[in-house]
Amino acid sequence: MTDRPTILLVAPTFYDVSYSINPWMDPAAWARDPRGMHRHAMSSFDALREALGTAGFTVEVVEGAPGQPDMVFPANAAVVLDGKAVLARFRYPQRRGEEAPFAGIFENLRARGLIDSVETLPDGCYQEGAGDCIWDAQRGHFWAGFGPRSTREAADAMAQHFGQQVVPLELATEQSYHLDVCFCPLAGGDVLYYPPAFSASALQTIRAHVPAAQRIEATEDDLRHFSVNAVNLDDQVVMTRTTPHLRTELGRRGYRLHEVDLSPYMLSGGGAYCMTLRLDRVSAPVQRAAAA
Repeated sequence: MTDRPTILLVAPTFYDVSYSINPWMDPAAWARDPRGMHRHAMSSFDALREALGTAGFTVEVVEGAPGQPDMVFPANAAVVLDGKAVLARFRYPQRRGEEAPFAGIFENLRARGLIDSVETLPDGCYQEGAGDCIWDAQRGHFWAGFGPRSTREAADAMAQHFGQQVVPLELATEQSYHLDVCFCPLAGGDVLYYPPAFSASALQTIRAHVPAAQRIEATEDDLRHFSVNAVNLDDQVVMTRTTPHLRTELGRRGYRLHEVDLSPYMLSGGGAYCMTLRLDRVSAPVQRAAAA
């Protein structure tokens, strides 16, 4: 396993928007200009890769599989911590075809030493990767979304696989179909989240774990921009082109933003976090040297 901050992307060679399994997906918009949309998707991907490199990541890019357009969102493919990858099981049949090619990708990553082991979940245990199981490095536990895609039982399965505390959060809307759409732990203990996405009990849980001073409440406009779906490394945040509200609030708290036009992927319901998967997360805190 590498000790560098390493992040996985899947090239958008086979990306398109040809079906709809969440409220954001818009196949009709893609169909109006598929060639132009694909060119835009390729250039957006290149911009994201560059922004991640600037933010301090080593970027690993792999190819997806024909006929599996949503492989471009590897956050849904697995949960990775301490060198162990637990592969996802998808609820919708449109995405189940990703499971076998992703299994091959992770075996290759294991063979190269980028991860140590690959494990699987039992049939029928729907768990859609790091999009619904987010490691909070400051608090030392996972936050696990359940409801639209992943099951409540999947949170218990993650706790067993990793031997770590998992805090379940019930998602209350189809718009926030994965936790990463509406919830983002940041360095220093801040948590960016969209309160209407959660059940009343989940909101109580968040407020019990996160002090008010560390809670950053996103607006509906922030959610529409997929700005909560962000990638964070230390004080660097990579996200879609965001709103004045979040640009000001995150800047005030000392975060440096790298904004990328990811509109072709927003047509599928994804942003910067969806398009990435950290491979180097460890449960013990990591001290990095300050930038010169």
